[in-house]
Amino acid sequence: MATPTSSRWWRDDRLLWVDSRAGLAVGAFTLLLSGPLSTLYGLPRTFLLVTGAANLLYGSWSGWLRGQVVRPPRLIAALVVANATWAVLCLVAVVIIGRLATFLGQATLLFEACFVGGLAVLEWRARGVLVRS
Repeated sequence: MATPTSSRWWRDDRLLWVDSRAGLAVGAFTLLLSGPLSTLYGLPRTFLLVTGAANLLYGSWSGWLRGQVVRPPRLIAALVVANATWAVLCLVAVVIIGRLATFLGQATLLFEACFVGGLAVLEWRARGVLVRS
């Protein structure tokens, strides 16, 4: 029988699984296709290489964190801060280099800001559960 906590995927470590896999997938995709994406998005390739590498590093870290039996509350808080900070940085990128970007490039940055910002909110709300596996 499912408990109220276990019936919601965002209330347990599946949220960390989604967070990790999204970071790894976006990072790998961005690094592997940085040249074509630079043209498609109208963004500098260096920008895409840096963001791709950051996504890979973050995805690896959140995946490692998911594998821990007990997760220190400070690491869950750091995860939330990292996602919230990344969301803000995506919005700042839209403002600073958005005029160079194509509509698709701007939309991608805005989507990423919303996605990681949403993860930050969900992880903050589920922080009590996330400290345990």
